[in-house]
Amino acid sequence: MDDLKFCPKCGHKTLIWDGEKKWSCSNCDYVLFHNVAGAVAVVIRCGNEILFTRRNQEPRKGKLDLAGGFVDPKENAEQTCVRELFEEMKISVDVSQLKYLASLPNIYLYKNIPYHTLDLFYEYEVAEKFEVKLELSEISETVWIKKSEINVEEIAFDSQKFFFEKLY
Repeated sequence: MDDLKFCPKCGHKTLIWDGEKKWSCSNCDYVLFHNVAGAVAVVIRCGNEILFTRRNQEPRKGKLDLAGGFVDPKENAEQTCVRELFEEMKISVDVSQLKYLASLPNIYLYKNIPYHTLDLFYEYEVAEKFEVKLELSEISETVWIKKSEINVEEIAFDSQKFFFEKLY
């Protein structure tokens, strides 16, 4: 975060990072906030099994993940669930069947920049397990895992580890 030095308003090398959430310009009083980003994670459940994806890109390439992603501008969390499930796995979901479960803070480290997120967890229950058409740029495989057999050390993100250890 300390690498950002030049003020986008006045152009001077006077931006100062406060160590938590904002840069301030000592020349023109400009303030640039690094706000928390909204993200969703969808627990697709069939009976006692959960559908996980395996990440095919950094951060945490090769680790287990729930389907989901960042909320786009002018989009609510449920719309994000629908969009992300279709983008990643070509799954069409009925938004009315999404069940909100919890929210947890997380840090998404991307290209050495820590993005603080608020991860919103949803459940989507299906009657039968299904095959997935993968978006290989994002995920390398999907795997159904029994809830009792989830190894949290194989999960990519701390919020999801906590979710499965303490909340679900």
